Amino acid sequence: MSAPRNGGHSSRSSSKDGIPLGRIAGIPVYLAYSWFIIAAFTVIAYGPALLLRNHSLGIGAYFVAFAYAVLLALSVLVHELAHALSAKAFKWPTEKIVLNLWGGHTQFESFIASPGRSVVVALAGPAANFVLAGGAWLLLQAGVFTGVGDTLTNIFMWANFLIGIFNVLPGLPLDGGRLVESAVWKATGSQEKGTVAAGWAGRVIAIVLVVSFIVAQLLGGNSPDLLQTLIAVLVCSFLWMGASGAIQQATLRGRLPSVSAAALAEPAVGIPNSATVADVLRVAPYGSPAVVICGPDGRPQGLVDPAAAAAVPASQVSATLVTAVSTPLADGAYVPWTSSGQELIQYLAQLSGAEYAVVDEIGTVRGLLRQQAVVTAITGKVARRSGRP
Repeated sequence: MSAPRNGGHSSRSSSKDGIPLGRIAGIPVYLAYSWFIIAAFTVIAYGPALLLRNHSLGIGAYFVAFAYAVLLALSVLVHELAHALSAKAFKWPTEKIVLNLWGGHTQFESFIASPGRSVVVALAGPAANFVLAGGAWLLLQAGVFTGVGDTLTNIFMWANFLIGIFNVLPGLPLDGGRLVESAVWKATGSQEKGTVAAGWAGRVIAIVLVVSFIVAQLLGGNSPDLLQTLIAVLVCSFLWMGASGAIQQATLRGRLPSVSAAALAEPAVGIPNSATVADVLRVAPYGSPAVVICGPDGRPQGLVDPAAAAAVPASQVSATLVTAVSTPLADGAYVPWTSSGQELIQYLAQLSGAEYAVVDEIGTVRGLLRQQAVVTAITGKVARRSGRP
């Protein structure tokens, strides 16, 4: 559906993606196992209808229905390829295309987008479906096919037309949502504000679609069809979740600029691992600032436990090594003082532990960064206090 975002996340393809179908223009294509659910539904729902319309088909009606499911998958594949190939023109690397229960998606590696290019890549998908629908219409007008071929061509035409119309609706996660996003992005200079606006538009579309579907049936004097209503609710639920996810991601991205090691770190000093508790009490008499233990090479190794240091008898503070009242930091758990935003998040993702020493350009300890402080800055939510000191 919608083309992925600026700096989109990249993950390695694996068997979890589904059945590999090969590569097109160098792009791996996968058929997710969930696709067989929609294929089975198509056979069960449309097989009897085709048989009722043409009794001569017999059991073949169900094979025709399955062919319809395959044609839908091909339509989605062309849609996603249009996204990928238009992105390729802008040198945005495509990681993979996956066909699944909800249609499919194109996953990109990291790239730098602009409002105009984002719209081009997004609308290339629906445009491809309109081209397919137009081609099928020409075949029907020319009377190229008869019988089953004519039926499938007609279904193919309407399926692509509806896929194209549906995807240009102006709200995320639909491709048309990129129009809203890009317009707001261009006006405000903030992609995040554009994404939030398009996400809310997507939520409105989801509500309007499901309400309109139910109201239309009631106004027609008919009781809502249970199966059709269920499908409408499921599709609109998918739209709502996609729109909500876009809003959440944009909100998190909007907070990234304020996430910096210098701003979030609490005061800390570094002392060698050969120091004693007496040295700790001199630099941090009341448990503050935090005290980081450094090895002979100057690299942070551990963190002094203020309670443990305070519990050492006064007669023993000069003879007790600082290592006796400390907890180890994870290997390599230190970050540059200047790290911020996405760079800091990616750096921390490679480290273990929940506490990191913050060092300046010459390796001097300047602060202590706690994982929870970063999480709070990104999410805006303060975690509940645990029993841990």
